[in-house]
Amino acid sequence: MDSSTTGTTTSTPATRRRMRSGAVALGGMGLLAATLVACGSSDEPDKRCASRSSLEHLNMKDCKSGGHGSYYYGGSVSNGKVSGGSFDKSAVTRGGIGGGSHSGTSGG
Repeated sequence: MDSSTTGTTTSTPATRRRMRSGAVALGGMGLLAATLVACGSSDEPDKRCASRSSLEHLNMKDCKSGGHGSYYYGGSVSNGKVSGGSFDKSAVTRGGIGGGSHSGTSGG
């Protein structure tokens, strides 16, 4: 009686190869997840360049030495204007993955 009639299966090199490549793919996904968590947990809020007077979103070069812009931390840009953030970096915190930037000031 040979092994093909007993209902037992044997591991072939192709089966072992597929299993190893699956383990590599899963290991790669873990590495990717760890990298995203590390990047998302930065204490640095998003920053962009904006005009203090008009809140107009500007090119980053306008915030360099001699430019007429200032760094605006957190918030977002809509219709060419910044909102929801602050020109004061310490007033803005950054959450990790799924977290957003929040202004540390209250309106009145």
